Amino acid sequence: MTAILGGAVLGAWRGFPALADGAFGLVCAAVLTAYLLFLRAGRALVGVVAVLAVFLALRSPQAAAGVVLAERGKVESAVVTSIEDGRPDASRPRRLCTVQDSDGAVLPVRIWRGCEGRTRPGDVLAVLYDPEGRLPPRGAGSGVSVSGSLAGLAGCVAALVLGCLVAVVRSHRLVHAVPAFREPAR
Repeated sequence: MTAILGGAVLGAWRGFPALADGAFGLVCAAVLTAYLLFLRAGRALVGVVAVLAVFLALRSPQAAAGVVLAERGKVESAVVTSIEDGRPDASRPRRLCTVQDSDGAVLPVRIWRGCEGRTRPGDVLAVLYDPEGRLPPRGAGSGVSVSGSLAGLAGCVAALVLGCLVAVVRSHRLVHAVPAFREPAR
């Protein structure tokens, strides 16, 4: 768990794409799964742990980007140039705003945080960006914090820790003590 989350945060902080995009987390999930199989922890438990580890590896990059942006991100105003409904078939469609920064350059990603039903072209949104340019900008939203970025992963981390604990305990089978060899009675 530490390697998966730590790798993602380190990759986002230092700009290592292999760590930041979750590839390293998937390798860690595979190594953890192989280790539990080696311990003979039980296929069902190993399967549960593998699914949780892959889920954590796939969710970690977004949380890591949130952690890094919470620590060193800068808020800048951006002007909405166009709006697109992201998922028209969903019950609550996500609106995506194309924005341009104060220099007039259109940002390479569309922003959904702050792009609400009342937002129109020409409105100003707060955009959080990485001054080092290692992460794509995102809408500032309300209250960016390290704990808020990691809160969505807490349940998965707790379930993964519990699953690993049960799997390791399950792998240590009790062996009945074999009585010492005795000479047959005459």
